[in-house]
Amino acid sequence: MAIELSFLRRIAEVAAAQTLPRFRTISSIDNKYQVGFDPVTEADREAERAIRALINSTHPGHGIMGEEFGSENLDASHVWVIDPIDGTRAFISGLPVWGTLAGLTVDGDAVAGVMAQPFTGELFLCDGTASYYEGPGGARQLKTRQNPDIAQATLFTTTPALFKDKKREAYDRVERSVRMPRYGADCYAYAMIAAGFVDLVVETALHPYDIVALVPIIEKAGGVITNWDGGPAEKAGDIVAAGSKELHAQALDLLNR
Repeated sequence: MAIELSFLRRIAEVAAAQTLPRFRTISSIDNKYQVGFDPVTEADREAERAIRALINSTHPGHGIMGEEFGSENLDASHVWVIDPIDGTRAFISGLPVWGTLAGLTVDGDAVAGVMAQPFTGELFLCDGTASYYEGPGGARQLKTRQNPDIAQATLFTTTPALFKDKKREAYDRVERSVRMPRYGADCYAYAMIAAGFVDLVVETALHPYDIVALVPIIEKAGGVITNWDGGPAEKAGDIVAAGSKELHAQALDLLNR
């Protein structure tokens, strides 16, 4: 199934109208947790409200799952999965590696999506047929780097501290095998897989709204993204994404030894 790129751009536009004016400004930050820290801002909430309103007015029969305001009409075959600001910690730190994520699933399969970074003016889009970049330097079709060798790979994760016990041992096996590990970047790291600059992302304990929009962008650019047992990434949890099938297989082998 294909969805119009123009609609994905509209999602990015209505979200940017809420996020961009609030980026690098002094504003209140709420904590979702009583123990620990999971920040949420006015920008998160207002961007999700704007995206929901656009989807409901344009595709009233579609369902929605959002990070900030929960789910509606999940029995629909078409469901949008939204993270208004993926990387809120980066957002409140003034770092432009956050992004707005909106992905469309059809009967549970992620078929289209957008990752938008309005501060840099970049869009990473998938309409169900191909993946595209729009931003500085001009528009182009996205293509992963088909690196088959993990020893030559660039790896990203949010932070190794998120992996606990045996999962930390599994992650460390992957990190020791790559040429260059890097930390942070949230959704931007996945976008860089699709763009051909990063080879591998390994993460744990993700929610569907963290990953669904990125699945078709990576897959239609030539990459592979699953959970650690090789199952569908749409179910979230522990995720491994790679630019090539060979690299993905090597990472899975290391994670599951």
